[in-house]
Amino acid sequence: MEYLEPSMLLLLGVVAFVAGFIDAVAGGGGMLTVPTLLSMGLPPHIALGTNKLAASFASSTAALTYYKKKLFKPKLWLPCFIATLIGATIGTLVVDAISTEWLDKALPLIILAAALYTIFHKTPHANTNNMPEPTTKHTYTQIGQGLSLGFYDGVAGPGTGAFWTVSSMALHRLNILLASGLSKAMNFTSNVTSLITFALLGHINWMLGLTMGVCLMLGAFIGAHSAIRFGAKFIRPVFITVVTILAVKLAIEAWFVTL
Repeated sequence: MEYLEPSMLLLLGVVAFVAGFIDAVAGGGGMLTVPTLLSMGLPPHIALGTNKLAASFASSTAALTYYKKKLFKPKLWLPCFIATLIGATIGTLVVDAISTEWLDKALPLIILAAALYTIFHKTPHANTNNMPEPTTKHTYTQIGQGLSLGFYDGVAGPGTGAFWTVSSMALHRLNILLASGLSKAMNFTSNVTSLITFALLGHINWMLGLTMGVCLMLGAFIGAHSAIRFGAKFIRPVFITVVTILAVKLAIEAWFVTL
């Protein structure tokens, strides 16, 4: 793919901006950017690598925004960070050695379950930004969460941000705003890990990735500030809408398109 018409580049930029906004609020932005890259004729591995480059811009912007607003404390989540790094590395290395057919079938159900959990589960009040106490049990919980979700992001990726948000609410009793902050920081960790691997393999279109990255970064900046400003009343409906659409889209692709 040597040349893109200005109209296609503009479309890519708009999609990336919207994806960055959605990703900063609820996760799942990759479900917009990856299909767009594929529709432009990029081979799947190039599309995934290019998307990781762009996604790293968005997740870093969102994570930094939450950190500056004191909604994410790195020292408290150090075990989670290390476990995510290890999990993503392992997942990226074994992705070609395992069959993901079963994952394609189960993923829509898992994501839909995340949406239902968010609808019915009573999370801490949005204005009570209480962090969990650093205990041995909390450390083990972080390690398990980081290894599993980091591994998943390395192997597949769709919905990783949403999984981080809903699992953080369940495991650490965080409100949805704090869970979103943790989600963005850990998603950035796994994104960068996969990005390095894709770069070493030469599976990145740098021009497209950097172009998308700037637009994703802008969308993520606005999305993160919107989420922080309006809190749970804004995040919750966006989160539920995104994960429900994500579940339906993946279900159609996995169960019907190939029939």
